[in-house]
Amino acid sequence: MDLFVRGVAIGFVIAAGLGPIGLLCIRRSLESGFGLGFATGLGAATADAAYAAVAAFGASALGAALVDARRPLAVAGGIVLIALGVNAWLHAADRVAAADDRLSRRDVVTAWATTVGLTLTNPMTILSFAAAFVALVPPDQDPGAAARIVAGVGLGSATWWLILAGGTSIVRRAVTPRGLRGVRYASAVLFIGFGIVAFGTALVS
Repeated sequence: MDLFVRGVAIGFVIAAGLGPIGLLCIRRSLESGFGLGFATGLGAATADAAYAAVAAFGASALGAALVDARRPLAVAGGIVLIALGVNAWLHAADRVAAADDRLSRRDVVTAWATTVGLTLTNPMTILSFAAAFVALVPPDQDPGAAARIVAGVGLGSATWWLILAGGTSIVRRAVTPRGLRGVRYASAVLFIGFGIVAFGTALVS
């Protein structure tokens, strides 16, 4: 249980860091409600659990390879973030979805899958788990203990995204269409900015 709680704490703290995934979760929650926002968060939680598994199950060589590969991953993530920003800017003036618009299963799966990819290629996520590597390795490489740590990280991360998506979807009711368009333009600029930062990270790493 101690290892599980440790994993929950690590997953929550890493997920709660301000960055492009949090921005994406907020934007999707504002635009389409809790379902799409939380699916976005679950994508990040899935990626967090995957990186936790690399550490907890003793794949140190793979972990080192991921750290070494942070430059090309940062470039890939930067390209995707800039593309997201450009797309957000171009569609900022589109119709605002009504609060009761229904989401398709494809919308939810796409939101989840795109966020898994973004989180896996985020160099800050890799470095965060590299910093937490020692805390994620269970005593005696016990598979059961490793599984508890990974489950804890996934739950801790998902808890943060539940809070963020839930809180944002409540605020959504008070946001006017004009206000949401402003959020879209602002998020577009921020996505592009995050993408440029990712490129900068690749250059200096």
